[in-house]
Amino acid sequence: MIEIKIDPVPKPRMTRSDSWKHRPTVDRYYGFKDELVLACNKIGFKLPDKYKVEFFIKMSDSWSKKKKKEFEGKPHQQKPDLDNLVKAIQDCLVKEDSGIYHTEASKIWWTEGKIVFYNIK
Repeated sequence: MIEIKIDPVPKPRMTRSDSWKHRPTVDRYYGFKDELVLACNKIGFKLPDKYKVEFFIKMSDSWSKKKKKEFEGKPHQQKPDLDNLVKAIQDCLVKEDSGIYHTEASKIWWTEGKIVFYNIK
């Protein structure tokens, strides 16, 4: 199990103008990408061909303690979409993601944002 304490960010739909016009979502994604690659290189983590990943989505600071307690550990069924989160980590950590043949993924409400990878045998 590898735990990386970074708020998950989905892969945005890119346009040609993103190379010169900076949209906040794209800038946020590139910041996430740099941070994730740096954290994985620091611990020597390489994304395997078959893996499980859990995205822990941070609850809003404006939520009450009661609401946070109610949602902690429950499935996250809002945006960002799960497939865009998976695409983001694959684009960040693998040069050619066609070699990945099996992925299990889930997203969960949590008190802090993090990504947890599990190696599947």
